[in-house]
Amino acid sequence: MHNLLESQDIPTQVKNPDLVSRRRRQIIDAAVQLFIKNGFHKTTTRQIASAAGLSIGSLYEYITSKEDVLYLVCSSIHAEVAKGMSEAMDRSTGGKNALAEVIHEYFLVCNRMSDFILLMYRETKSLPSQWRKKVLENELRITGLFVDVLAQLIESGDLPWLDNKSIELVAHNISVLGHMWTFRRWFLSRYYTIEDYIELQTEFILGIFYAKDKKKQH
Repeated sequence: MHNLLESQDIPTQVKNPDLVSRRRRQIIDAAVQLFIKNGFHKTTTRQIASAAGLSIGSLYEYITSKEDVLYLVCSSIHAEVAKGMSEAMDRSTGGKNALAEVIHEYFLVCNRMSDFILLMYRETKSLPSQWRKKVLENELRITGLFVDVLAQLIESGDLPWLDNKSIELVAHNISVLGHMWTFRRWFLSRYYTIEDYIELQTEFILGIFYAKDKKKQH
């Protein structure tokens, strides 16, 4: 899978792609904490460089602006989600469990990257229009992965039939329910572990298929 941290969208002076990926990960991890603490606009590239353990000159070998860093933060979320979903499908033995495994992995990624996701929603408006457009395209691409998984499982008979419009809506529901844990974790975590949350939401999502199937039979 293409590593979004090596994205050609953002030029780099460094030729070694592994080094680019490692350094950009350092930059992203440092920037997220600063953006959360100080806000995007009040954080300086010098602060990011210092927190990442780089000189300001070295920082600019890997990015060209602070907006590039925010775009990389957003891209890293989508890369992690896509990787997790792909690995879950590879491990899957088929059946409705395949969907449960993909949902499980997706929700775990959302939990692990909750600071990143909150930051993405809060600060995407600060990106230049071309980066905002790409972030939204990547977001839809993730939903599209769920559409593909659902369509495959329906085609193989592992899930009851749904029309394309309903499949797309279920895919968007899954995407948003993963993000809901990040937004409402301050409250939900008082009563549920992440595993409890995943189990209940998976039952809810699978219930959509079987409720529709039962209605169809009647």
